Amino acid sequence: MLSKTSLKKYLAEFIGTFVLVLFACGAAAVLGCKTDTIDAAYIATALAFGLVIVAMAYSIGNISGCHINPAVSLAMLISKKISLEDFAGYLVAQFAGATAGAAVLKAFVSGNYPKSTLGANALYQVNGTDSIWLSLLIEIVLTFVFVIAILGVTSKVENSSIAGLVIGLTLTLVHIFGIHFTGTSVNPARSFGPAIFMGGDAMSCLWVFIVAPLIGGALAAVVYNFLSKED
Repeated sequence: MLSKTSLKKYLAEFIGTFVLVLFACGAAAVLGCKTDTIDAAYIATALAFGLVIVAMAYSIGNISGCHINPAVSLAMLISKKISLEDFAGYLVAQFAGATAGAAVLKAFVSGNYPKSTLGANALYQVNGTDSIWLSLLIEIVLTFVFVIAILGVTSKVENSSIAGLVIGLTLTLVHIFGIHFTGTSVNPARSFGPAIFMGGDAMSCLWVFIVAPLIGGALAAVVYNFLSKED
């Protein structure tokens, strides 16, 4: 039976991922962010993802660590900062939160934005053709940068007051660069929620945005653990 502490952590992860999908993917949906157009909507969407992380980090960070991302949770598991039991609980909470967030978002935008993609990710196109391998590589690199920044800034207690801001800004940076290519996932749960309701192409390529971030997160953990060991 789950302890009260564990239930609180999983509920915090559910809420955090729910807010991430509803507000950040929602910003992409209502602003009409397009991967091939660098405009105010593009920048605002990148900022929305970063700002949600800042808000959640300072509200639920002291409860669950504010992973709200399976790739981050995997990195923390590899770094032995969470248990296997918590890892499983976090994953369930994150995917459930993302699905709930996407469901609410769909209800909000279905009337005025019937063609909205709900911020779903898509494969990077090269000369009009979807490139699975480039999409995988892009997402691995983006997630690696994001997660290694998280591991670094959270490694020292004295950074606790600025950690949320640093992580949020890093996610903004990753989105400013990555939206053009894949819409930027770096988070399997964030991709899962919208894809479930969009179906079609979003669903068929979902595996890329689950596998690649997990690989990127794992690589970040391995590399950071190697770099940070004094011996």
